[in-house]
Amino acid sequence: MPLPLLDTAYLEKLRAYFTSGDLRFDFENGSEEVKGEVLDFLETLMDLAELADATATRLIFKDAYMEGTAGE
Repeated sequence: MPLPLLDTAYLEKLRAYFTSGDLRFDFENGSEEVKGEVLDFLETLMDLAELADATATRLIFKDAYMEGTAGE
């Protein structure tokens, strides 16, 4: 059963939006308000990516860490 918050289809839409050049077009041709929204969105996405990286590292290496500390 897929988890409801793990919406990979939305992530693929974002990937397509970035790689197609549509985001760049929207930014370059948008009002100052649109440019601000794009930059805020990207900043939030980058913060989330850092959190995802840290979380993945903890999930992947948790067992190795627990094994390493068990001998102490």
